[in-house]
Amino acid sequence: MGNFLGRYNPFRALLDLRRYLGTRKKYEILILFGSLMLCILIVGGFAAGSTVQREWRRPTIIYVQSWRADRTDAEIVAQQKIDGDKKKIEDAKQKKEDDERKAAFKRLNDKLSPWL
Repeated sequence: MGNFLGRYNPFRALLDLRRYLGTRKKYEILILFGSLMLCILIVGGFAAGSTVQREWRRPTIIYVQSWRADRTDAEIVAQQKIDGDKKKIEDAKQKKEDDERKAAFKRLNDKLSPWL
């Protein structure tokens, strides 16, 4: 096993890379390092611009209700009205949050417009 891992030496790899780069033309090396810097700049930009939400939110638990099989149509319609009202309230909350998020993105877009 030691003989197998002995072939993988980082110093020999660097010497091999140096020997390879020594056979390349100057413009090839400049293009290589330019493309590496561009990739590092792009990945670094994404890393610097990313944010992680630190606040913990309690998970939303959805319980399933069990219904009697002998319910009447009037009971079903009454429950649907109750559930419909709850859904309208939840939809209104969600729309308000979406509008606030949309306004925040619009403000950000307006700030970035002079840069374009």
